[in-house]
Amino acid sequence: MKKTYLKHFYGGSNQQKLCMFSKKAKVTCLVATFCAFAVWTYIFAGVSFPFIHKDRLQNQEDFLLKCIQGKSFKQKCPRDNPTTHNPTNLNNHVCPSYFRWIHEDLKPWREKGITRNMLKKAKKTAHFKLVIVDGKMYVEKYRKSIQTRDVFTLWGILQLLRLYPGKLPDLELMFDCEDKPVVPLDKFQGPNASPPPLFRYCSDQWSLDIVFPDWSFWGWAETNIKPWNNILKDIKEGNKKTKWKDRVPYAYWKGNPYVAPTRQNLLQCNVTLENDWNTLIYIQDWIQESNQGFNKSNLGDQCTHRYKIYIEGWAWSVSEKYIMACDSMTLYVKSNYHDFFIRGMVPLQHYWPIRNNSKCTSLKFAVEWGNNHTHKAQSIGEAGSKFIQEDLDMKNVYNYMFHLLNEYAKLLKFKPTIPRGAVEICPEKLMACDVIGGNKMRFMEESMVKVPSDSNPCTIPPPYEPLALEEFLGRKANSVMQVEIWEDEYWQSKNKGQ
Repeated sequence: MKKTYLKHFYGGSNQQKLCMFSKKAKVTCLVATFCAFAVWTYIFAGVSFPFIHKDRLQNQEDFLLKCIQGKSFKQKCPRDNPTTHNPTNLNNHVCPSYFRWIHEDLKPWREKGITRNMLKKAKKTAHFKLVIVDGKMYVEKYRKSIQTRDVFTLWGILQLLRLYPGKLPDLELMFDCEDKPVVPLDKFQGPNASPPPLFRYCSDQWSLDIVFPDWSFWGWAETNIKPWNNILKDIKEGNKKTKWKDRVPYAYWKGNPYVAPTRQNLLQCNVTLENDWNTLIYIQDWIQESNQGFNKSNLGDQCTHRYKIYIEGWAWSVSEKYIMACDSMTLYVKSNYHDFFIRGMVPLQHYWPIRNNSKCTSLKFAVEWGNNHTHKAQSIGEAGSKFIQEDLDMKNVYNYMFHLLNEYAKLLKFKPTIPRGAVEICPEKLMACDVIGGNKMRFMEESMVKVPSDSNPCTIPPPYEPLALEEFLGRKANSVMQVEIWEDEYWQSKNKGQ
């Protein structure tokens, strides 16, 4: 059996080996070393090289993939990876404010905790059960998800365990990879309520589903969308290509309109010879894009308009973060669903709210307002992008995952155990080592955590006080109301002038 350990090889040169022998050889070695040092100093004068701690090098070696070659061999999870987290940077900071919603999402179980019976109820729609025991990850699969959602969600959690080895407590949870929430709030009211704790990518105000970062942060293989770290770099470079004032002064949207009626309704707002709603709509045909090598779907090339439209699909849309990272003012069509971070963003500060029941007139006014208040519109776009690029960088995504799972584990009223039908998974087993070519393998390689974090997770902020939460939500509602008042006044004035 041959194992491939992707490790650095450190060996002595022939000249170094010569130095261990005769006295004459030692003199020769001394002269050669002095000459080499002089040449080295001359060539690299003024160049500094970072000092790498021995322990950090060891961690780099340990965290590389250790795959067993040969189809007849089964991959095994290595037992020599770091199992404890020993950061050298002890400085800490408070997590972004949207982390407070972790407390709100877990509030239904805060008083009574989570029992095993509650967890069993969540199995009804779950795609898999995830178990973490002694820092190892086990999965019991119930059904296959759409595309590779389940695979990349599990991959992401594996990377969290590599980033903060040994820090997560033992836990069991159920995960549903479908779009829409399924745990209705109105069915679990009162002191005897026992709602099933079910994780998924989005929720709404009428549901109790627990919101978790979606799979696309580690790449969406089927649409050629790279992991978040990489695509964010592309978008930042795209932002530099066209200054805001030089961008097309229209609203832009590109996507699949056929997944939801609200998107089909958006098509009516496209510019025509009869109507100019200040909106440019482009239909994205993913099948055609796939056949043509995705040469027209590079997200880094789509930051060319002053305004970009976000509109949900069947539920929330993963396009949200890509749209809002563009420095363009996001025109955010009123949504029924939320992911884990949008609740921390504020209308008129990070985006411009758009009515859902009169999109065309709302979009028309938003663009008119922006083109007449260019400095303010640019500031809103930049503030939204700053939030996405900094508060939603990959480290904070992992921090959110860590705190959500950590707080969830505190609520368990039973000792997590490995189910009989569960299998241990790791990057080598069932994941990257068994993937041959294609986006799936490439995105796993690009998103793999290679060294543990040099610092602890950020400090989660405390829960909202009831009055503070009410005030925050009231401020957001008032901002939306203010925009609607401006919009109504604009159209009243325009209609009077006709």
